[in-house]
Amino acid sequence: MEGSHVQKIARVLNVLVIAALVCNIIILYLVPVAVVSLELSEGSGLLEGVAAYLRDFLHPGQDDILTATAAASFLAWFWCWKSTRALVLTLFLLVAGVCTALILWQGRRVLRTILRGAPFSAENAVSLRRAAVCSFVVSGAALARLVFSVWYFRSPQPLLSYNALFVPIFAMAGLLCLVMSALFRQAAEMKTENDLTI
Repeated sequence: MEGSHVQKIARVLNVLVIAALVCNIIILYLVPVAVVSLELSEGSGLLEGVAAYLRDFLHPGQDDILTATAAASFLAWFWCWKSTRALVLTLFLLVAGVCTALILWQGRRVLRTILRGAPFSAENAVSLRRAAVCSFVVSGAALARLVFSVWYFRSPQPLLSYNALFVPIFAMAGLLCLVMSALFRQAAEMKTENDLTI
């Protein structure tokens, strides 16, 4: 009874993780569009440029050409190299996005073992260790961007940004994943010993 309840929750989580992974991959393609839009219009935010792009792409007006919009999104991958600030932001968002996709993929692998009814397997320990490495990479990339921003703007103001929060949050997530990985590995070893004893 309890196993089926956990498996129902795992099914729902699996669907949500897949949806988040698909959205993450779509957003990864649009990262340069957002950065270039931010560079062109200093007053707007990062997501407002993506929203305008998607609105024009999905609902073209009389003068809008769908192909031109798609070409502009492709060209944004080259335009983001024009300024150092845009390049650093693009690289940070791409590294964070790829690592987040890998973390979601590892979470999906853990959920699959739960759906199979074998949550205490060595496979989960490996998946959680990989998620920890990705979390540490995001934390390191956020720290590098934070140091760059403080140096570039010659101001401590970037210390109050969302980027500063990424450093401790992803570092703690990495540590938590490492602890969970060790617990899953130990539980898998105990289960194997138990199965051999019986």
